[in-house]
Amino acid sequence: MSVKKPSPQWKKFQSPVQDPAIISMHSNTGVVNMNVNAEIQSSVPSGVPRVRETGLIDKKQHSYGFIQCCDRDARLFFHFSEYSGNIETLKVGEAVEFQMSFDRRTGKPVAIGVIKVDPALVSPEILNEEKVQGTIVQEAKIIKQKNGTLPGGQDGLGRVTYVHNGECFFLPYGLEDVVHSATSAPKTGEDVLFQIASDKRDGKIRARNVESLESPSQRYAGVVCSMKDTFGFIERADIVKEIFFHYSEFKGDMSELILGDDVAFGVQIRNNKEVAIEIERLPEGTVIFEDIAVEMVKGKILKMLKSSNRRPSEALAGRIMYETSKGLIEIPFGEKDQRGECTLLQGDTVEFQIATDRRDKLQRATNIALLEETFDYSGDIRETGIIAALKDGYGFIYCAERDLRLFFHFSEFMDLTYSPRLQDELQFTVDQDPSQPTRQVATRIKHLVKGSVSFIKVLPAVYIGTVDKEPSTHKNQGKNKEGEPGNIIYDYEGAIQQIPYFLKDVTDQNNLPHFGDKIDFQIGELKSTGKKQAVKVRVVLRNIAGRCHGFVATLKENYGFIETADHEKEVFFHFSSFSGDTNDLELGDEVEYTLARKSSKVSAENIRKLARGTIPADEIVRDKGVLQGRIIRPMRIVNTDQEEYCGLVQATDEEGNETGEAFPYGITSLADKRDFLQKDDVVKFQVARSKKDDQLRAVNIGALRKFIRAKVDSVKGQYGFINYEAEEGKKLFFHMTEVHDGAVIQTGDEVEFVLVQNQRNGKFSACSLRKLTDRRRPERLLSRLKSFSEDKSSWKVVIIRNPKGPDNGKGFQPRVPLSPPVS
Repeated sequence: MSVKKPSPQWKKFQSPVQDPAIISMHSNTGVVNMNVNAEIQSSVPSGVPRVRETGLIDKKQHSYGFIQCCDRDARLFFHFSEYSGNIETLKVGEAVEFQMSFDRRTGKPVAIGVIKVDPALVSPEILNEEKVQGTIVQEAKIIKQKNGTLPGGQDGLGRVTYVHNGECFFLPYGLEDVVHSATSAPKTGEDVLFQIASDKRDGKIRARNVESLESPSQRYAGVVCSMKDTFGFIERADIVKEIFFHYSEFKGDMSELILGDDVAFGVQIRNNKEVAIEIERLPEGTVIFEDIAVEMVKGKILKMLKSSNRRPSEALAGRIMYETSKGLIEIPFGEKDQRGECTLLQGDTVEFQIATDRRDKLQRATNIALLEETFDYSGDIRETGIIAALKDGYGFIYCAERDLRLFFHFSEFMDLTYSPRLQDELQFTVDQDPSQPTRQVATRIKHLVKGSVSFIKVLPAVYIGTVDKEPSTHKNQGKNKEGEPGNIIYDYEGAIQQIPYFLKDVTDQNNLPHFGDKIDFQIGELKSTGKKQAVKVRVVLRNIAGRCHGFVATLKENYGFIETADHEKEVFFHFSSFSGDTNDLELGDEVEYTLARKSSKVSAENIRKLARGTIPADEIVRDKGVLQGRIIRPMRIVNTDQEEYCGLVQATDEEGNETGEAFPYGITSLADKRDFLQKDDVVKFQVARSKKDDQLRAVNIGALRKFIRAKVDSVKGQYGFINYEAEEGKKLFFHMTEVHDGAVIQTGDEVEFVLVQNQRNGKFSACSLRKLTDRRRPERLLSRLKSFSEDKSSWKVVIIRNPKGPDNGKGFQPRVPLSPPVS
């Protein structure tokens, strides 16, 4: 017998009202069946919770009635004042729940705290779900009563016999136990199906739901829940049970039947077991097993589900406790009742809906979702991070509190509508991976708004320092994608300290600090490693004295070199440091820049082009006239192995004999900035005096070279080859930057050039290219034109406009419609 816990809403027992009918009942002991055991007759100690029982209303009088107990053979008196509700609506035969007590005056048992309950939950019998096949040996009949009694002791019950384990049994049944159908009740000798019911009170058994096998097959509904090679199982909608079926019983194409399909079927007994026959598909949604309440209920998990290898009887092994007006109630839940697959733990606060099975009225929790308020008291250590990588169904989180990339699965998101994206900020709990105990994973993940996650703990103190090295403006492709950090020098308690910083830590990205600038900053400590770096960096005072002037000496694909204003050295710069379009830069252009140390070498930053003549030019010594000389040391841009930047030109006479001193020269000294002067090249030049230190330098240097003529063999983008062999079997290389006047060089064009040799690798190339003529027609076409004779009798075609070739643009120009001439 199941014992139900007392509800707090039921009142403690009070002595029944002394109604005359009650007094009469007490004096007449024959009215109440007092066949109760000694335990019930003994007094119940105070403070011990009393057991709630169920029963059926057996009789009603004007102010009292009697209840027939369902769980034991007893009939109890109750007064109408003990009924919680409108007594006029209470009818004989209705199901009630009550508590047994004893009358204070007589000590006899009575029912108190009577309430009406769902009839489906109250039954004096236990009905076996298995159906049994038997034979009618005596039909049930209607017996008319005479003077309130049955004649001859007849009860009108029929008898059905069945065989179990070789023994033959006879069970009674009544007309109310026969399943109504289109045909009459089963006759003697007919085979029937029935269920066996046991009375809880006296243990007697009888047949219920007697159904003739010869009657038309009743149709049932269900859902396909399992499918094997040639058979499967259907979960029935009328009872909590699965029924076997063979594929041959399906009326239709078996390949169209899938798990979860709604079906209708009949039931037949084969080998003393029920099987489904004549199976047909039903429209989706026809079969409904349960009703789900609309309102959400809040509760706490008492017991979690164990491993998936549980037995079928443990399908609803989980337990949730929630509070109602009647007190705390436990409700089960199963593996498929959770909304999503987020990890749930014992003690979690959840919200859910209550589902009631239509077949057995069993209630369970479904659509269970974890609530955020769980973390307020659960003791979970919640950590934060950002999504570093996303794969198919999983990803990795870059943790803020630990130096680790943490694995996570999409199923752990608490919000099922959230779609993860790179750099999204998350909050999560770190747990051990059940499949790999050595690995940690992120669970119970919550999406945070942007700006919620901080990797650095910022200290409140503000410091003043000087930029000693600027950070890299280009992100690396390696692990340190932020690039090389800059460096700040500052004074802390009398000692010089250094601290790194990155571009992202500058407050105003439009006002970046440069080498030598005074800045203020705060110190940030990485939560994961404890390393310190400068954050909230802000420029306080610019280093005005750090502005330098110079000349563009070299231009490569994405970088170049600047010759300082004193012509003593060169400074590297990247095109990204130039304020403007780098296509406007030419060799010898005057620029302004600042020096910065981003690595071990100094480079130019914040480069700005100046107007020609901004930097004072050296004064030419006219007395010396135009001299002839010989290059005894080229510039470093020609020979990168030498340490000195400047080149040296030795003055000579017309026969090449040295006549005077050697003069230094730089990029501004060249008459043609693209000239490639090498050692021993013969040049002519003038001498100028520096206004800064009166040092003499060579200027307006021009090479006295022999130009070579040849035709272009091929052109490949920014370089090409000339049909000239400086080395045996090799065409002569040239770069488009060596072409003068921006001429367009094509295959077959005739050019003149100077042959130079690279001092480092010994290879030859062409420089100072000048286009002489366009490419000529092939000889075969010229000879063919000469063979044509002029026919003066026919019309003559004259070319009035030659066709245009490609203009190196990105496409065709918009078409201009032809306007007809005005007559």
